[in-house]
Amino acid sequence: MDSLADAKELFFAALAHQEKGELAAAERLYSKALELTPERPSIINNLAVVLLRLQRFSEAESLFKGLLSKNPGDATAILNLGNCRLGLKAAEEALTAFEMALAIKPGYAEALVGRAAALMELGRLEDALASCDVALAGNPRCIEALRSRGVCLRRLERGEEALSSYGKVLAIDPRCADALAGRGNVLLDLKRFEEALASCEMALAIQADHVEALINRSSALLNLRRPDEALASCEQALAIKPDLAEGHYNLGTTLVRLDRQHEALQALARAIAQRPDFAAARWVFTMAQLPAVYEAEADPARCRAAFSAELGKLTQWFDSRADHDPDVLALQPFYLAYQERDNRDLLARYGSLSAEIMRRWLERQRLPRVQPPKRSRLRVGIASAYIFEHSVWTALIKGWVRHLDRGRFEVEVFHLGQIQDQETLFARSHAVHFEQGPKGLREWMQIILDRQPDVLIYPELGMEALSGQLASSRLAPVQVASWGHPETSGLPTIDYYLSAEAFEPPGAQQYYTETLVTLPGFGCVYEESSVTAVEPDLARLGIDSESPILICPGTPYKYAPQHDRVFPAIARKIGRCQFVFFMHQPAHLSEKLHRRLKAAFERDGLDFERYAIVIPRQPRAEFFGLMKRADLYLDTIGFSGFNTAMQAVGNGLPIVTMEGRFMRGRLASGLLKRIGLSELVAQSEEEYVATAARLVRDAEYGRQIRARFEGARASLREDKVPIRNLEDFLIKQPPRATPASSSWPTR
Repeated sequence: MDSLADAKELFFAALAHQEKGELAAAERLYSKALELTPERPSIINNLAVVLLRLQRFSEAESLFKGLLSKNPGDATAILNLGNCRLGLKAAEEALTAFEMALAIKPGYAEALVGRAAALMELGRLEDALASCDVALAGNPRCIEALRSRGVCLRRLERGEEALSSYGKVLAIDPRCADALAGRGNVLLDLKRFEEALASCEMALAIQADHVEALINRSSALLNLRRPDEALASCEQALAIKPDLAEGHYNLGTTLVRLDRQHEALQALARAIAQRPDFAAARWVFTMAQLPAVYEAEADPARCRAAFSAELGKLTQWFDSRADHDPDVLALQPFYLAYQERDNRDLLARYGSLSAEIMRRWLERQRLPRVQPPKRSRLRVGIASAYIFEHSVWTALIKGWVRHLDRGRFEVEVFHLGQIQDQETLFARSHAVHFEQGPKGLREWMQIILDRQPDVLIYPELGMEALSGQLASSRLAPVQVASWGHPETSGLPTIDYYLSAEAFEPPGAQQYYTETLVTLPGFGCVYEESSVTAVEPDLARLGIDSESPILICPGTPYKYAPQHDRVFPAIARKIGRCQFVFFMHQPAHLSEKLHRRLKAAFERDGLDFERYAIVIPRQPRAEFFGLMKRADLYLDTIGFSGFNTAMQAVGNGLPIVTMEGRFMRGRLASGLLKRIGLSELVAQSEEEYVATAARLVRDAEYGRQIRARFEGARASLREDKVPIRNLEDFLIKQPPRATPASSSWPTR
């Protein structure tokens, strides 16, 4: 047998497989060739390159070291050694290798690109960008340098420049799937989700197994509220690369959105196992201990205890590390508020951790700050993602924007979201300064700091990531939260909490980390809707027009499992009736609630399907028409509705509610008490059931309540007393509750 001839034949066969991307076959043939001629450098080098592409970094590193022991000046082997060390997460050693390659071969574009990658791993982003620029000075059409530049600019939050860099790649090679996937990543950061999805789809049309494109596609779909498709994209990526930590993380976050808690925690645990330093996965794993909607057999107290325990572990883990990207704060403990328990201590622990992460990050950013100057008018900034037709806008923000005295205040609006409608235009026209757009965290911070607000108000902390990140920082001398999300923020960077006398129980300050400010009445100026009710087509909706109609419009997570029994109890008390629930998105949440309620009816010997119907969410005019036609609105217990209760009063629909322990459970009861209808406010489940039954069965009593609602509407119309009291509070700016967190560095 001619070993050399056989090795040569194997070598060229392996090379053909390598060029076609058939790496496993190439690796097998190179290995056989190497058995025949163990010292052949060309075979060793090619095998090492294949192993590098297969991400078998330790094996490849060993082979490159062997080559360099015999030829220390081989710049290409040194470059590849650096790439192996990058794969092994040894960025300092990788940087050393790339520097050695450049010392041997100055201007070596591949080494400059590798050097940039190592510098990015080390957090030296400006140096990495400079390395890309040196490579491009030598070759402006170097695709790898342009791609690396795009990655670096993205991490520097220079999104438009990053898009330009990827655009240059695609001008050279329109079928570069890596560039299309990278561009999708930048578009995700810019919240241009439709464009991000399109870019990822283009990458996948070129290379169906492109893992980065599949992962970015899943993120785009999730943000576009298409979680089932996002799930499929994650699963496709993991089928290709089962050990991909980012794939398990995206799978976990998607399952969190679908409220498939057990599966979500498993996926996130796999992400952490694959990458123990994966801060975002650890963060979401902690927040995911709290499901949105509980199954019938679930124990909310157990989930609460699990969240507390994991929060302790998470805090210890972060304390042992110098810094982390604020993107880890993408998920907040939103669902904690839907447990009727005192959450102050838990949220204070969460808030302290959030503020510490942001503090460390801000120290590295070195954003310039100045003390706001003395002005003739106080500058009030409002930062919210809900500057459009939304319950937070309707209940709170619109009244502030419209009615704060322009002789005393400059009102500036920072719209953190993307949605625009007529209400957005209203805000823009009434604000002294208005900002909106797809901006990154650092850019938003700089915008707010540049505007130098004296007071910065966050109306709904806990509902959306960006506002939580901003509020975890000190961007104004006085920072304020309010009841758009009716729960303490827990943040040491928030000084005051604007609430209302009508909603707070005695001794309410104990439930807040902020100093509580209770404004008169509802604490807001509420503008009655101008929408005209449209007569509903009950037959089309499948609603039995002969039965009493009981509207149950709460979002699924507002229905606490311990109160499920009130529905079959009401059905038994009334007899023939129809509970009208609404399908919310994602539909999985509504389906989970309906399974639980069905079980509650079955335990009481009743058929849920006979008494209840689930209909699509209705446009405002049709919903008002349904309210006018219905017999009763059943308020959610423990976490009440305010806007819906106001709409019920406006449409003459009787309400039954139960007064909760905390402000979030007293919104409808505060409204009813203020208009002299305390008799509709139950103090127990039994009283709730009895009140509902009386309102339905006693037609004359129901008519009386409707008439009293009609008389009360005028008293609710644009009460200006709360806004005048808010103005006095803002002008006086009493001493802050948290002076230690209120330092305001000057330039």
